Amino acid sequence: MKLALVSLNQIWENKISNLNCCRDYISEARNFGAEMVIFPEMTLSGFSFNVDKMAEDAENSESVKAFSSLAREFHIGIIFGMSAKIENGFQNQAVFINDVGDVINRYAKVHPFSMAGEDRVFQSGSFLAGGNFHGVNFGLSICYDLRFPELFSALAQHHEILVVIANWPAARVDHWNTLLKARAIENQVFMVGVNRVGHDGKGLDYEKSSTIYDANGSKLMPLHSREELEIYEIDTSLTGQLKKTLNSVADRRPELYRAWL
Repeated sequence: MKLALVSLNQIWENKISNLNCCRDYISEARNFGAEMVIFPEMTLSGFSFNVDKMAEDAENSESVKAFSSLAREFHIGIIFGMSAKIENGFQNQAVFINDVGDVINRYAKVHPFSMAGEDRVFQSGSFLAGGNFHGVNFGLSICYDLRFPELFSALAQHHEILVVIANWPAARVDHWNTLLKARAIENQVFMVGVNRVGHDGKGLDYEKSSTIYDANGSKLMPLHSREELEIYEIDTSLTGQLKKTLNSVADRRPELYRAWL
């Protein structure tokens, strides 16, 4: 399966400009045979807490409608992030759309970034989420979630590819790479990390660090790379081959860990 990762240089709180950039990258990704394209956290707004201006009704979102239309037009799957208004507050969500424009699933960030005050604006999600696309099961997560291994151990029970969409600052990018690799090795799954680039409205800098680690913890090389777009090919059969020689996941003892946690 070919995946396109877009390290979008998000224009702060400018949905129209960001959506136009996304459309261009979707078109280019499809020209290179990508079956899915993945964008960073809060794709069209940047990591903004300005929910009065940026949040959209989760059930009637113009951003969801726009990406669904692009998915249909280019016959490509899309994962993107948004600030969502729900019945009793707001959530930081990842939205998974298939290549005919249907929403497969939505995931609300389980671990809002408390150090930045995200937990005071956005409610924590209470469910894990993913979906099947072209016969492959994808699990969803968002940014700060990456620091919590239990979430990925749970997702890995039912998903071969785990996706993290993020706005992860350059100052901590070493943590980003280390944790992506660790989650891949310890769960024997593919880890896909999609991070933004550029400079945001809060004064934070971001460097290009979107990447994929395979189920053995090896960093994949892109088939095509231009500016913010990279195309990768994933062969999920590697996971089964690896587990025939070293199936560490099978030796886990979750019932014991639960007693201690």
